[in-house]
Amino acid sequence: MDLPEVSAKPLSELMSLKGRSAVVTGAAWGLGKATARRLAEAGASVLIGDIDVEKAKETAAEISSAYGVKVIAVKMDVTNSAEIIAGADLAVKEFGGIDVWVNNAGIPLYTSILDLADEDWDRVMAINLRGLFVGSREAAKRMIAGNKGGVIVNIASLAGFQGVSPGQAAYVTSKHGVRGATRQMALELAPQGIRVLAVAPGYCETEHTAHLSKMPAEQLAQIPIPGIGGSRLGRVGVTDDIARVVLFCASDMSIFMSGNTLLVDGATSA
Repeated sequence: MDLPEVSAKPLSELMSLKGRSAVVTGAAWGLGKATARRLAEAGASVLIGDIDVEKAKETAAEISSAYGVKVIAVKMDVTNSAEIIAGADLAVKEFGGIDVWVNNAGIPLYTSILDLADEDWDRVMAINLRGLFVGSREAAKRMIAGNKGGVIVNIASLAGFQGVSPGQAAYVTSKHGVRGATRQMALELAPQGIRVLAVAPGYCETEHTAHLSKMPAEQLAQIPIPGIGGSRLGRVGVTDDIARVVLFCASDMSIFMSGNTLLVDGATSA
């Protein structure tokens, strides 16, 4: 399937997702919620999948009220393939298809290699990598069935480019895997008109981490996470910094991009 040439479109149309549908995993709060908000603001119908279904329902209602688009929530534990499949099927039923799928669900782990248990390693890989694989596979199947292509956006990390701090062996390994999966999926799915991109945040302040950046400087200096005390651009990253880049990837602004990982870390790694 050949991608359309969009040079004649105005910017307003290139950024618009009106008439399209999106699924965002792990979107009840944090980066996933910010992403769902921006996609909805751009006009997309959005399915929010999250293990915390009650919080996901609250988020869906909030976003739908703010932007006047259809936003629904479903319980989705990305370690459970059946729940991912059910979420994908629900999106097709409710929206008529899937145009954008954002693999956002993921977890960190702070355990030294010497103390890292097999089951903890496996849990990180199950959420951060296998969940991404299953979500991408199911999204791609439905995009192909819809015969109009689509976009898959994977949330990687600065940790997918380098080691970031002691105790994150499983997380760093999984996020390097996200970058590799992005490249391979882009290669395999291009003939079907499906673009695959990754967005790699540095440290990003969320509802669960906001207290860290407010610590005294001497305490922050003891936490070996790049960017936690502020980036080279003068402040800490926030979720919308990342969500805006995801929207760029999902929109026709990036229509000739696939396989890339866009690093969004405020020059922390420069």
